[in-house]
Amino acid sequence: MNFRQLEIFRAVMVSGSASRAADLLQITQPAVSRAVGELETALGFLLFDRVRGRLVPTAEGRLFFRDVSLSFVGLDSLRASAARIRDFGSGSIRIASLAAMGSTLVPRAIRTFRDALPQIAITLQIHSSSMVRDLVANQQFDLGLAADEVDLSGVDHRPFSNSKAVCAIPPGHPLGQKTVVRPMDLDGLPFVALAPEDRARGRMMQALDAAGSKPEIVVETPASATVCALALEGVGVGLVNPVAAIGFAERGLVFRPFEPDVYFTTYLLFRPDAQRAQIVSRFVAELMAARSLTSLQTPAKPV
Repeated sequence: MNFRQLEIFRAVMVSGSASRAADLLQITQPAVSRAVGELETALGFLLFDRVRGRLVPTAEGRLFFRDVSLSFVGLDSLRASAARIRDFGSGSIRIASLAAMGSTLVPRAIRTFRDALPQIAITLQIHSSSMVRDLVANQQFDLGLAADEVDLSGVDHRPFSNSKAVCAIPPGHPLGQKTVVRPMDLDGLPFVALAPEDRARGRMMQALDAAGSKPEIVVETPASATVCALALEGVGVGLVNPVAAIGFAERGLVFRPFEPDVYFTTYLLFRPDAQRAQIVSRFVAELMAARSLTSLQTPAKPV
C-alpha cells in the first residue's frame, strides 16, 4: 500500500467513478483500475464490487474511506501551510498569552503587526501562565506571554514587563478620596484577591502582613481583569495589573497607586527547538511598542 494508491482510491470515492477519477488526476482509466486492484490486494479485502463495468463501493470500502479521509485532512492542512509559506514568505504565527496581556496589549500589537503584514495568519489563545508555558515548550505555539510563577526550564525566555500594582476601587468608595492606598487602608475591607498561586498575590500578601493589615477576602480569581469587573460591581477592592485595567476607568472604576510597590512580572517565552523566526522577532518588536504605549495610558495616577 502506498500514497498514490490511496490518492487514487480517494479520487474514485469522491468523484463517483473510475473515469472521472482519471480525469481528476490526469491519468488513464486503466491506471486507476490497476491501482485500485493493487490496493485491494495489499489490504486483503475488496474496496469495490464490479457491476457492469462500474466500481460500486463495498461496506468495507466505505469504512476504509472514512479513515483515509481523516488522513487527507491532515495532508490538506500541510498543503495550506505550504501555500502560505510560498505565497507570503512566512506563513503563520501562533501566540499564547496570559489573560492580563491577551485582552489588552497583545490585540494592540496584532493590529499594528497586521497593518504591516496583513497576509500573515495569526492564532491567539488565552490560557493560564502554566498552560502558556507548556504550549510553547511542546512546540505547539511560537511565542508566549506568562507570569513569573511558571517554570522557565525547557523554554527560551526573556523579561517582558514589570508593572506596579494599582488599587481598583468601586465608584463612590471612600478609598477613592485618597491619592495613594497603603496596606492599612485595606484592613477589614471586602477584598477581591488573585489566585493563591499567583506570585504577585504572594508579594501583595507579604506587604499586607508586614503592616498588620487583614482585608476580608470575599472572592479569589486568577485574572486582574476579573478583579476589575468585580470591583466595578462593588463587590470589593483589589490590587491589579494595570495592563489588564485598560478601559475600566472609562466605565467608572477608580484606580489609585499602591505603596509599597508590588510588581507583576511577565516573561516572553520562545520555542526551544529552532532559531527565532524573523516573523516572531517582528511580532516581538510590535509587542515592545505596544508595551511602551500602554505604560503611558495606564490608569495608575490619581485624578
